[in-house]
Amino acid sequence: MSIVGQRIRWLREQRQWSQIQLAEKLGIHNTVLSRIESGEKKGVDFHLISKVADLFDVSTDYLHGRTDNPTPFWRQASVRETPAPFLDIDGLTEEELVEIKRHIEFIKWKSKQGDSRKE
Repeated sequence: MSIVGQRIRWLREQRQWSQIQLAEKLGIHNTVLSRIESGEKKGVDFHLISKVADLFDVSTDYLHGRTDNPTPFWRQASVRETPAPFLDIDGLTEEELVEIKRHIEFIKWKSKQGDSRKE
């Protein structure tokens, strides 16, 4: 079983949802969810991971096993307090900062997918 599948299953069970209920909320077939949870389906689509993260209010890093802290980055501390001297964030809204963070997460995920194909 993959870490992604394990964590999705655990989150689903915490809500006492069936695979069918979660699959409907995600807009996928329950057999796809079953394959993800069992680890049979590799390389879960980034958009689906984002949907799961939003639905359960956890970070995509948590779902991928890069952290054991499920709290999304933007809830851990103010995004404005994050040290990123190369970013000019003055005047941006919290919503815009969250979008930047999601884009960074996507780039990191995309890079990791490229690394895994090289192995």
